Amino acid sequence: MKNKSIEIMSPAGSWESLQAAIQGGANSVYFGIEQLNMRAKSSNNFTLDDLIEIASLCIKNNIKSYITLNTIIYDHDLILMQKIIDTAKKEGINAIIASDQAVIAYASSVQMKVHISTQINITNIETIRFYSNFADVIVLSRELSLRQIKNITNEIEKQQIKGPSGNLIQLEIFAHGALCVAVSGKCYMSLHTTNSSANRGACIQNCRKTYSVTDKEDGYQFDIDNEYIMSPKDLCTIGFLNQVLDSGPNILKIEGRGRSPEYVKTTTQCYREAADSYLNGSYTKDKIEGWITKLKTVYNRGFWDGYYLGQKLGEWTKTHGSKATKKKIYLGKAKKYFTNLQVAEFNIESFNLKKGDNILITGTTTGVIETIVDEMRNNDKLVTDVKKGDNFSMKLDYFIRPNDRLYKVVNAE
Repeated sequence: MKNKSIEIMSPAGSWESLQAAIQGGANSVYFGIEQLNMRAKSSNNFTLDDLIEIASLCIKNNIKSYITLNTIIYDHDLILMQKIIDTAKKEGINAIIASDQAVIAYASSVQMKVHISTQINITNIETIRFYSNFADVIVLSRELSLRQIKNITNEIEKQQIKGPSGNLIQLEIFAHGALCVAVSGKCYMSLHTTNSSANRGACIQNCRKTYSVTDKEDGYQFDIDNEYIMSPKDLCTIGFLNQVLDSGPNILKIEGRGRSPEYVKTTTQCYREAADSYLNGSYTKDKIEGWITKLKTVYNRGFWDGYYLGQKLGEWTKTHGSKATKKKIYLGKAKKYFTNLQVAEFNIESFNLKKGDNILITGTTTGVIETIVDEMRNNDKLVTDVKKGDNFSMKLDYFIRPNDRLYKVVNAE
């Protein structure tokens, strides 16, 4: 039987991304506070002082909010950890995503809801049963196949395994985004090479670089078709999302707290639409092709199915960085928005812009706006293009703020 509801869980690595997730139709967002999360180095993490505004914004938009407190915890972290949980509970954050027993135990002791992180690497029903004493939501290991996931969901229902709330355990899985060469992200390569621990949120992603492999005994250098031998392609499940959801998870997580707000908005929109299509019976091949085309426009390392369909070896990216079909070029900043006229004024700091160009506007409270330049004015005169140094205005149906950033979106070469 199909799930009655499917939660799309989106990354919020910045204020812009938080707004973008809301605009994209997310049901929940996850984010880090201070340094105790797995993206401490790669995203702009929020502070304890931000929690009031985050909670208020999420409640206003009827979405859930989760704090990722899932790094390895040392003794000197305990006071900060407890303070984060206490503040989260006070301000109305919905749950803490945790892997360390100290975090799980403390959150449980103060009646703060817990989600068990993928870092625990849960792969069987007995581990589910154990952690059901602490959490209503459990994130499964990324290395499971759909057959294994379906078996776990069947056993949860058969054995009536319930969490602290008295409801059956809900399962969360990764649906889209970056994958790690290590099992469920528990990698020590960055620590061993640069003393920067991935398990403390400080991965430098040296697995994404090119390497030569040499036999130390005879000096023979192996001929490797793909130099990026440890850099997996991005997970993309939208092409078989019906099979994913048939296996039983309730929550689909989109990875990407270190990625741009337009990535968050686009991926959230696509997976929200795909999940809704699954529920209403309109999930089709044509729609899948459209979603994949759209997903390719934002940051990606190429796509593969992960381990869900039973593939034993990873698919490695062949190039460094993004393979997105579109890229953005920074042009300048917003100066003012005239609400009565629905006109926005900008200053061009670099490059140029012409009528018919695709543009992107981002801001901490604006989120992401995507539109096409229809009409521009410079010194109150209609113009077809503007260049560096120009101030210009244009009709814009969306309210924007001073210092929002303006980009031109072009085809990637």
